[in-house]
Amino acid sequence: MDKKTILNQTHREMGARMVPFGGWDMPVHYGSQIEEHHAVRKDAGMFDVCHMTAVDIRGPEARSFLRHLLANDIDKLRMPGKALYSCMLKENGGVIDDLIVYYMSDDWYRMVINAATTEKDIAWMERQAEGADVAIQPRRDLGMIAIQGPKAREKTLPLLPDDLREAAGQLGPFHAATNGEWFVGRTGYTGEDGFEVLLPENQVVALWNALAEAGVRPCGLGARDTLRLEAGMNLYGADMDEDTSPLESGLAWTAPLGNLERDFIGRSALVVQKVSGNLPLFTGLLLEGKGVLRNHQKLYEGEREVGEITSGGFSPTLQRAIGLARISADAGDGITVDIRGRKLPVRLVRPPFVRNGKSCI
Repeated sequence: MDKKTILNQTHREMGARMVPFGGWDMPVHYGSQIEEHHAVRKDAGMFDVCHMTAVDIRGPEARSFLRHLLANDIDKLRMPGKALYSCMLKENGGVIDDLIVYYMSDDWYRMVINAATTEKDIAWMERQAEGADVAIQPRRDLGMIAIQGPKAREKTLPLLPDDLREAAGQLGPFHAATNGEWFVGRTGYTGEDGFEVLLPENQVVALWNALAEAGVRPCGLGARDTLRLEAGMNLYGADMDEDTSPLESGLAWTAPLGNLERDFIGRSALVVQKVSGNLPLFTGLLLEGKGVLRNHQKLYEGEREVGEITSGGFSPTLQRAIGLARISADAGDGITVDIRGRKLPVRLVRPPFVRNGKSCI
């Protein structure tokens, strides 16, 4: 039976269409996915992300543990509240999960991990922490709401606790502030400004309803996916997984290899991949003409198959089909996609497609 977030009944009362997602019963839209998408690009929308899990890493060896656990270098985090995007890798370089980690103090880091990978992630972290003076604490007592869009911050700030409002209003991108059990990060998954707010689960419904009254539009999984695709943001399980590395997924920037003193899990495999060469190209695609790009559609150079779309869909902002794809390093020009037996031309572009409401192509 699918798990339910604390907002499940509220979604139903608001007319949401509910679907299974990663073991959870979640809203896919509240009547119009397209209108929800445009609300985030032009005003403010909110998403129930209570199915995701915050995990606190505490203890005197927290930093050294995370230096080894994560591909990105947490030594970049020096200011309390600063956040970092990273992948967590297997020894073979495959991606166990992608996540955000926040540095709160020398003995406290907070990670936010994906819903479908939560149990796997926690088991992996606990195994790697054996013998280290750290504690892995899943915060299942907290819920999370993401508020995104050009007016998200101004509509959210008045609803935050008085003792957190000023600090949250001064946050730079990829920074967080906390007071008590409330935690506000200026982060998101849409290519727009906004907040992700963690708070005690028993206060989530009240905040959701207050945001709705303030004119923030409830949005479902459908809009969340089209927004992140336009923003060129990877989706775990589609654009990368345990069989693909950051170097194959457009995420080489999240796995710096220059510091020879930091031997993170998967580093040796990434070095071998990089030295071997012929890494596939991870790129954005635009369909030249009518049609829709979908996950797993095959890409061709002439009659030779050279790749596959990892994420595809229709861009409501650009009014055309877009996608992310992995293509052979030796592929040339003239790439086509097979859509129901028809080979249609695509143009390779560098993501993102849309950022802060504006076209990037």
